Amino acid sequence: MLGQIIKLNKITDRRGNLTVAEQLKDVPFEIKRAYWVYDVPGGESRGGHAHKRLYQLLVAMSGSFTVNLDDGKEKHSYLLNHPWEGLLITPGIWRTLDDFSSGAVCLCLASELYQPEDYIYDYDEFLKYKGCSK
Repeated sequence: MLGQIIKLNKITDRRGNLTVAEQLKDVPFEIKRAYWVYDVPGGESRGGHAHKRLYQLLVAMSGSFTVNLDDGKEKHSYLLNHPWEGLLITPGIWRTLDDFSSGAVCLCLASELYQPEDYIYDYDEFLKYKGCSK
């Protein structure tokens, strides 16, 4: 599985909408870290790595961006542009985030605390890790 869109509970109210994401209910893992990416200059990319153990749920809190996923054999792109949808990314998937709209904010809910040894930053190393060849 390269990625899975998860619909979060959207509560519509004339005063403004509300969406909730609860760990082990809406989010299929315990949330140990949350961070957000914003003010990405036009033409820039984020991500460009894979994780060995980390699960992530990415949500476009504002604006839009494209998430490109790659398991070494198959590739798929997802446009995130609704704050009530999250993209679940499992371990062992290479990801890049591109095409950020002006004012876009990407929220990431992560299953682990920051651990540098969990990251694979070199694509060739990623392919070796996955047992794939170019």
